[in-house]
Amino acid sequence: MNRRYILKGALAAAALTVINPAKAADEALTYTPELYQELLASGEPFMLDFFATWCSTCRTQERTISTIKNANPDYANVKVVKVDWDQHGNSELSKSLAIPRRSTLVMFKDGKELSRVVAQTGAEPIEALFAAAIL
Repeated sequence: MNRRYILKGALAAAALTVINPAKAADEALTYTPELYQELLASGEPFMLDFFATWCSTCRTQERTISTIKNANPDYANVKVVKVDWDQHGNSELSKSLAIPRRSTLVMFKDGKELSRVVAQTGAEPIEALFAAAIL
């Protein structure tokens, strides 16, 4: 009997997560050259997340980013732009930023690169990117 209530509670929580508009604002954007130029021109902080769907490090980074953004409301307005490595790994963007590999996170503010993290999944270095962006 207790399992039934636990299962119902878990399903209800999952449904709220799906329909919660606050969560929708946290979702990552998909890279386009136009979006990148628009964000650079805005001067607002944003992160480029060079990822691959098959990359386990990238999936771990994604979970870490989500945890960090959900834990600190100050980071909610920092947009995360997903750049698919399989599509854009050899693109002008990757070359101009000297992106060495997938699982590279690059934080921008005021139209300039602030800092980056390559192949790290720990909360501390990734949170440092966000902290630098809101200063």
